[in-house]
Amino acid sequence: MQTPHKRKTLFCYVLIVLQLFLGIGALFGGGLLMIAPDGSLLGMPLSLLKYSSFNTYLIPGAILFFALGVYPVLVAVFLMTEKPLRLAETVNLYKETHWTWMHSLYIGFILIIWLTIEIYILQGIAIVHLVYMFLGLAIQAVTLLPSVKAHYTDTVSG
Repeated sequence: MQTPHKRKTLFCYVLIVLQLFLGIGALFGGGLLMIAPDGSLLGMPLSLLKYSSFNTYLIPGAILFFALGVYPVLVAVFLMTEKPLRLAETVNLYKETHWTWMHSLYIGFILIIWLTIEIYILQGIAIVHLVYMFLGLAIQAVTLLPSVKAHYTDTVSG
């Protein structure tokens, strides 16, 4: 249960902003890749996929849209509201914390894994990969801050 008057720390809000930044960007990028699977709306030639299993950006766009777009936006909303969500709770490894705390860590891992696979497939690295790798690490670091974990532990009844 949520503690009624427990205020979020500054870093709780930083985590929410990081999740929203990732999510909104991925909704935009993934959405454009699904709308134009040839990559034309983002200026990405299909030749970038030559070392992948994909002929178009449709599937990668959908994965990006849902795994790194919808998921972080939902987690950000629930980080803010601290409402329960039974389905999400089933994969919460730390039952003493609100499920969003664990899911923030999951999102950081998903982003880092996504980028690692992307760099491998592209057989190259760009500045954007470094920026988003930093974002994934920042999401994890902020999630693991004692004040953030304490806040989301205090929102769960014993």
